[in-house]
Amino acid sequence: MAARMKDRFLNEITPALMQKFNYTTVMQVPKIEKVVINMGVGEAVSNSKVLDTAVEDMRLISGQKPVVTRSKKSIAGFKLRENMPIGVKVTLRGERMYYFLDKLFNVTLPRVRDFRGVSNKAFDGRGNYTLGLKEQLIFPEIEYDKVDKVRGMDVVIVTTAKSDEEARELLTQLGMPFTK
Repeated sequence: MAARMKDRFLNEITPALMQKFNYTTVMQVPKIEKVVINMGVGEAVSNSKVLDTAVEDMRLISGQKPVVTRSKKSIAGFKLRENMPIGVKVTLRGERMYYFLDKLFNVTLPRVRDFRGVSNKAFDGRGNYTLGLKEQLIFPEIEYDKVDKVRGMDVVIVTTAKSDEEARELLTQLGMPFTK
């Protein structure tokens, strides 16, 4: 599945992008560098067991062991101390990245209730796209009965594109379902 997306990128998408943006060499064509999935787990401050379930959910979703993120400084209002675990994140590259994107575009996003496409406005000005998901239940790997609490996550797609227009075209060609 991932190999199919990568092959399509090399054989179909690269020539189309070269023609559309008048690139002179293949090296100018934007590529996807990495995909970062981040899940903030604020309840981990009071209950450390919550972090274990978040780590397991993230491992199932990404197919890779997540890293526990820790707080940089203490915030008394949130009962947060420096270096306390407050979330999990995964950085996907290569085959796993293409596999995850293929699954996200073709299986996961269509499972979202009342799905009409993802926003065109979530680009950061430098060709990167951020997608917020409200629940982990939309992923087929997560079993509904074993979920203790619904948690959201952020999916950041980092590209080598110089502008949002180039990145939008790249993601559209890869099959990202943008709103019309």
